[in-house]
Amino acid sequence: MKTVGFKTSHDIGHEDSLLEFESVNPIAKGFDVVVKINAVSMNPVDTKIRALTAIDTVLDEPKILGYDAVGIVQSIGSEVTTVSVGDRVFYAGDITRSGSNSQFQAVDSRIIAKAPKTLKDDEATVLPLTSITAWEGMFDRMNIKKDEKKTILIIGGAGGVGSIAMQIAKQTTNLTVISTASRNETIDWCKKMGADYVVNHRDLIASVKKAGYESVDYIFNLANTSSHWDAMVELIAPQGKICSIVDSTGSIDINKLKSKSVTFVWEFMFTRTMFNTEDIVKQHKILTQIATLVDEGKIKTTLSKTIEGFSVKSFKEAHKLSESGKTIGKIAITF
Repeated sequence: MKTVGFKTSHDIGHEDSLLEFESVNPIAKGFDVVVKINAVSMNPVDTKIRALTAIDTVLDEPKILGYDAVGIVQSIGSEVTTVSVGDRVFYAGDITRSGSNSQFQAVDSRIIAKAPKTLKDDEATVLPLTSITAWEGMFDRMNIKKDEKKTILIIGGAGGVGSIAMQIAKQTTNLTVISTASRNETIDWCKKMGADYVVNHRDLIASVKKAGYESVDYIFNLANTSSHWDAMVELIAPQGKICSIVDSTGSIDINKLKSKSVTFVWEFMFTRTMFNTEDIVKQHKILTQIATLVDEGKIKTTLSKTIEGFSVKSFKEAHKLSESGKTIGKIAITF
């Protein structure tokens, strides 16, 4: 089968930043299924791994990128109970295994689910990684109760995770959703995704207060943790909770949270698969709930651009767009 990956780290403009390889078709064993892939999506983690994994070195085996995917189950292992051969499924994958930028992929059946029936492949493939991240961040990490009438500030609303987090919050909770954006097109996008208020991250404290809120109960940080730290410290309510998905680029003073008894927690979508946690099947359950919400018309795709064709050119285009920092929503590649 054909795969796209890299053996050494380069800027995306370099001729060898991404290459096509021939790989052996995977075999389904245990909890694994083999999926014939129809579409994948682009995530910032792809660009980070390409740029940082093999600096000044050459890998013995190519690193195949790609996490989100939609495809058809071709074969199943002996312990599979969640899906069957022929099912159309979607999933976010496992950072420790070969990725979805390939024609076929072996993936753990406990982290996949049947894809939404009402979405095309490109519309569905942009949802898994961001949906799981948003769901885990809000409900598993911050333990948001779906009936509580509180406020959540989502920093980085127009990105992939923010776009779905706003929808999940509005459709499954009673939270008032405040999202950040600064350009006209991103402001409009956040409103379309369900934000009650859109504030400017360039002057976050003043902008939130101008919207009528002196503090917020929850903060979901999907942008630079270091640059927003002091603003988050000031805006979070006493006994509030902050969840971040972005590594700090410098030291942050967590002591500033003590007087308010604030909870700070990380969300990393790959934790359950990396450590094979006892609740790994929770990701199957989350995706099943997302598919139901989509098919009920409560959640819409966050797709903003589709690139066609399984080729190095297609994947390079997706990487360039992702690294531009101007992407709204998500990018899909179909093949």
